[in-house]
Amino acid sequence: MYELTQHARPTNRRQVAVAAIEWPTLGLIVGCHAMWLVAGLLYAAVPFLSVVLLAITIVLHSSLQHEAIHRHPTPSAGWNEALVWLPLGLLVPYRRYRTLHLLHHVDERLTDPFDDPESFYLAHSDWRRLPWIVRRLLAWNNMLCVRMVIGPLIGAATFLWADMKALSRRADPQARRRDRLAWAHHAIGLAIVAAIVHLGFAMWAWAYLLAAYLALSILAVRSFCEHRWAERPAHRIVIVERSWLGLLFLNNNLHSVHHAEPRLPWYALPRAYRERRADWRRINGGYVYRGYGEVLRRFAFRAKEPVRHPAGR
Repeated sequence: MYELTQHARPTNRRQVAVAAIEWPTLGLIVGCHAMWLVAGLLYAAVPFLSVVLLAITIVLHSSLQHEAIHRHPTPSAGWNEALVWLPLGLLVPYRRYRTLHLLHHVDERLTDPFDDPESFYLAHSDWRRLPWIVRRLLAWNNMLCVRMVIGPLIGAATFLWADMKALSRRADPQARRRDRLAWAHHAIGLAIVAAIVHLGFAMWAWAYLLAAYLALSILAVRSFCEHRWAERPAHRIVIVERSWLGLLFLNNNLHSVHHAEPRLPWYALPRAYRERRADWRRINGGYVYRGYGEVLRRFAFRAKEPVRHPAGR
């Protein structure tokens, strides 16, 4: 995706060869769902621990859904979907996530408020139309501690509003049918999750909703600094070098490496980065943090970015 010299290329042909089945990823998928069941069954004995473990499991499941979108652990999109489609995090239909995220991977469009579905920026015209209280909330949301508290609510409302509006305005009948099927598929999954939570876990709905909200708060740490505006697309993508959260995010903190080599499985990303660390830092223009602790120290209560797109989009 990026122009690398032969010496700067992060991996060799043997390293990027994709196995028919990536057993570490498949094992992690099985383990994640088992952990989800164990965490839920703990609710009757230790409710607080159960909610925390469920939140951690939902974060890991979201990361595994991201892997599945990029054809892991098998080359088959259908099999990968079958392995992770159950909506443990409740909010986003897997098929909508897949469609939107693959659009996000067109790096020339990164951060564009019209063309990048995962952009946190707004066009200047849209910003001017917002009520002042919404502008204030969005400005606060660009501070990490605030985003962890209110970001999941803002993100959920924004996603649902945008997706429902897009669905109602979709001109192509085939695309409209595809998106409606995605939501119908999601509704079936929600019914299954609700049945397990209510009948199997004997868990109050608010407790599971709290776990899902906490999971979105943790995921907000990752997405907070993933992208920024820069003239060169490669300079828009972050590298967070070290973090214990990296396991939950399946090394997606090495985000520049993932965008350049999306077919590399999560367990190959650290080695690919270590082998050409200086090259990767050059490729992404030095947009690097040592860890999420540094991000927290710098932006806990200071906005990292403006809400309006810096290029005037």
